Amino acid sequence: MRDFFSFPNPVNDKAARTVASVVLVGVIVTLVSGWYWLLIPITYGFWARVLTGPKLSPLGWLAMNVIAPRLGEKKYVSGPPKRFAQALGTVMSSLALLFGLILGDHTAADVVLVMFIPAAGLESIFGYCLGCKAFAILMRLGLIPEEVCAECADISGRLGLARS
Repeated sequence: MRDFFSFPNPVNDKAARTVASVVLVGVIVTLVSGWYWLLIPITYGFWARVLTGPKLSPLGWLAMNVIAPRLGEKKYVSGPPKRFAQALGTVMSSLALLFGLILGDHTAADVVLVMFIPAAGLESIFGYCLGCKAFAILMRLGLIPEEVCAECADISGRLGLARS
């Protein structure tokens, strides 16, 4: 059961960027159309990915197993920062769902959704993960222990250098 509730480490960055692209499109469509029901699959996807990686996320599975392999050689990045970014997306999408569908406060939902645009846009277009940067800052501040992501603290392995 523990393995079921796990997140891949490392993560194929091409799959992560594919997921971010679909999230970006979904958020923009929601904002433009007012179809707040789209927050249901968006929020479900974040919950599924943060809890189980791509196992329960149709989008995550499709990105990892179908789309990313067609985009060329895998580009691996550390899993824990990506999971942290998914957790931030889970909080944000849950808030947007709460405001937009449950409380009917579309203005509050729109404010939360607008915050997705730079995050998902930077990730999908440029491969720049805002959640991962926040994770790194929290590690530097000592709020996330180094053991959570040893490879995040030492990038020499990714650079092909021996650790001294």
